[in-house]
Amino acid sequence: MRRFAAFIMLTLLGACSTVDDLAPSLPGAPSVAVRAPRFDDSDPHEWDSGAPWSYAVHGTDVSKYQTSVDWPAARASGISFVFIKATEGGDRFDPYFNEHWSRTKAAGIPRAAYHFYYFCTPAATQARWFIQNVPRDRSAMPPVLDMEWNPQSPTCKLRPNAATVRSEMSTFLEIVEKHYGKKPIIYTSIDFFDENGLSAFRGYPYWLRSVAGHPRKRYGSHPFTFWQYTGTGIVPGISGKADINVFNGTEAAWNKWLRQNTR
Repeated sequence: MRRFAAFIMLTLLGACSTVDDLAPSLPGAPSVAVRAPRFDDSDPHEWDSGAPWSYAVHGTDVSKYQTSVDWPAARASGISFVFIKATEGGDRFDPYFNEHWSRTKAAGIPRAAYHFYYFCTPAATQARWFIQNVPRDRSAMPPVLDMEWNPQSPTCKLRPNAATVRSEMSTFLEIVEKHYGKKPIIYTSIDFFDENGLSAFRGYPYWLRSVAGHPRKRYGSHPFTFWQYTGTGIVPGISGKADINVFNGTEAAWNKWLRQNTR
């Protein structure tokens, strides 16, 4: 009888828990790690409006510069998604990609792989290099094309005209979408966006960098899905400065977006 009573009590306690209470313990489940977290920042911007912590869903992006990350700690602090550098150009592979890729999945954090574009290699070659190195995992978020100028490059100072840039982007995006079956995300910065007329390049979800003002001030009315708001954030589990991003929508919109893009 006592065992039966204990069973009833456990059942009632379980019935009091919400889906959100349980979700963090279910790897891969569409959920928000922490709603509207407010991370510390080593060089914070004074937001006069549109503060990033007003958004429900936050994430980060990593490469070889973020070595072995404690992903469960990062998730517990409020990291609900991760963009992971995979490739650059037609011959460079990030040495920490495989570790980040497997460990974020194990921690139950939705993740996407990104490619850093190199202007001295044909777009089709770069797309094939990305495909060669990034697994076709339907549980992953859509792949990302990172388009920005790289003045520090020791080997490529080329800056094609805007029409060529958009044409090469189209080539890369079409090849990658055909392979993975998901429309890729475009990451870009303010100067690259303006100089290459990307306001006219539509039909793709955008991830916009803007660390000194809300995207609506820097990119006008151009739609965006993700916003990178700092490169100097402090995230538990990640050593040094961290990039932090938000999803442009509510928690419900995020869960819907995940359902649509991770299957």
